[in-house]
Amino acid sequence: MSIIDLRSDTVTRPSKAMKKAIYDAEVGDDVYGDDPTVNYLENKISEMLGKDEAVFMTSGTQSNFSSVLAHCNRGEEIIVGDTYHITGDEAGGVSVLGGVAMNTIPVEKDGSLCPKNISNAIKPDDPHYSISKLLCLENTSRGKAVSLKKIAASYDLAKASDLSVHLDGARFFNATTELGCSPEDHANFSDTISICLSKGLGAPAGSLLLLPKDMAKKARRIRKLAGGSLRQSGILAAAGIFALDNNIERLKEDHARAESFKNELKQYFGNVSEKLISGSTNMVFFTDVSEKFNEIVPYFKKENILLSNWSSNTLRLVFHLDIDDDDLSRLIEVFKKFYDPAIGSYN
Repeated sequence: MSIIDLRSDTVTRPSKAMKKAIYDAEVGDDVYGDDPTVNYLENKISEMLGKDEAVFMTSGTQSNFSSVLAHCNRGEEIIVGDTYHITGDEAGGVSVLGGVAMNTIPVEKDGSLCPKNISNAIKPDDPHYSISKLLCLENTSRGKAVSLKKIAASYDLAKASDLSVHLDGARFFNATTELGCSPEDHANFSDTISICLSKGLGAPAGSLLLLPKDMAKKARRIRKLAGGSLRQSGILAAAGIFALDNNIERLKEDHARAESFKNELKQYFGNVSEKLISGSTNMVFFTDVSEKFNEIVPYFKKENILLSNWSSNTLRLVFHLDIDDDDLSRLIEVFKKFYDPAIGSYN
């Protein structure tokens, strides 16, 4: 029986077609700018989003790190959501290695930042304070696609306050798929964007940092500083090109399966509040406040279904290109098998 892995969309494996693209990739030394496949990928994504340039990075963490350090000098600060990935999931790199302070503000329920909180976070021009330089947004945020209207409002406020704007778009195309907007329309509301190729798009590694032309040289220097300059990296870039050509349109299938699973759970457990079953795009969050929760992960593992705890009583299930309709049916079947008939805690 095959394994169903719902821990993250980072667990996807290259398809046979993607592996062939990797095998056939024309390569050169990217440190010298001589890898034609990397150059093609960077030009391709720049044109898709209407940005000047792109830099191929090894990871989303490195991409965000390079962007922040390209925007900010030591002693300056970013304003960023307190649950955003830059804040809590990247080892504090912008502060530890870059000397850039993180001024965190609360994230709203829809994943956005409140304009009033942004305004209040901007430091006055006073030698006692670090200098507010960059606003960092995120879309999607914990599976939620922030509306373009709210992204635009944050962008306009930042610009009116002489701040630049970086978007952590690790799942950027999940956001545009859910919102029904073009990638370029979304990209208009940020100066720099980080896009991960190894999540929903299914590449084995890599991220892209899109940025203005006058920042590209500095970003490449920071990438080198961070140990991210690769040589014949066209073998990875080829996977990214394949992903952009073949795996964006199909993201709606992941979203549909996540929605189907969420609705199936709600129907099965009866009158359940949103606090127990929620989610959007390709993620479903399932909260169980009973003692039974601690049994879920090991039980499902015995059924060859891999899950992971999001918090002390919540699971995050992430749908991706390696999950098909048969897997969805099996997942639902095992959930019912695990809880039946003890579902009283949900009534």
